[in-house]
Amino acid sequence: MPIVEAVEHLGGLQAQAPIPPYLALWTRLKPYKVDALSKLIIDRSLVRMTLWRGTLHLISADDVYLMRTALQPELDKWAKIVMPPATRVEIDLEKLARITREYIDAEPRTVAEIGAHLEEHFPEAKAREMSTQAQMLVPMIQVPPRGIWGVGGVPQNVAMASWLGRELPERAAVPELIKRYLRAFGPATLADMQAWSRLIGLKAHAADLDLVEYKNEDGKVLLDVPDGVIVSEDVPAPARLLPAFDNVLLGHADRRRIMSEEARSRWGAVRNGVFPPTFLVDGFLRGTWNVVENKDAATLTIEPYFKTTKKDMAGVVREAKAVLKVMSPKKPHVVLAP
Repeated sequence: MPIVEAVEHLGGLQAQAPIPPYLALWTRLKPYKVDALSKLIIDRSLVRMTLWRGTLHLISADDVYLMRTALQPELDKWAKIVMPPATRVEIDLEKLARITREYIDAEPRTVAEIGAHLEEHFPEAKAREMSTQAQMLVPMIQVPPRGIWGVGGVPQNVAMASWLGRELPERAAVPELIKRYLRAFGPATLADMQAWSRLIGLKAHAADLDLVEYKNEDGKVLLDVPDGVIVSEDVPAPARLLPAFDNVLLGHADRRRIMSEEARSRWGAVRNGVFPPTFLVDGFLRGTWNVVENKDAATLTIEPYFKTTKKDMAGVVREAKAVLKVMSPKKPHVVLAP
């Protein structure tokens, strides 16, 4: 599958840090080269912007008009409550959005610059909180070189319309968004869709679609597209290394389809919701991994949540060696596993 098509199929990729989208595609596509993804960001086929759950995502330029439009009403609501109640200052958010749009229309600005500029107009409020509100209220693109493999750079944002050449449509095609979600994550409940998108009122939109229904072990209704493929549970799934925040782990309200309750409690026991890179064995979350580089080597450490058979761990180690070739091609590699 081509990279842009894969990103669209997955409903975008979490991109709070530059590396995870590259690894999310590496673990799914073959053949695949990280430089190809970088080129698509540079030529504006793919963009990085605030989207689902108010966090930065990588999506296609075309999907901006579907996804950001659908989410904008919710982002507008979140902008009103982003300030802590104890320190909340009532300011004119329409004015804030207008000032922000004018400031980032012509050239990219850092979040700090946006906050400082807004503070000149709203001295009673905090710059950092206003810059967060601005990212929710005003569709903006985080521009290269940020997000380019091996380059990095200070995050800078420019108005989406300036970067892509057109404004958002007035209305969102929410039924289309539901079908897109189900093609990636179905069969799924309405609660699953809401957990992924944070959108409300999905039931009415789903009722207008030609969907099929199933029931899970709990008797809950699962919806799917008519041509959705259901794979038998006895089909083996190879070991896979996933990046931090991989959307397959965040795509449902009921995550038992991919992790046990014990695994979920350990995976979720992190500070500030910063989820670690993980690995799957036979399609289920079984532990975490991390890479540490120094001048001598790149070391990948595998930390299982549970006892893992030698055969299963061999598959995880194989993937670990492969991902090190991508992440650190010029250094010696070390894989530490139980």
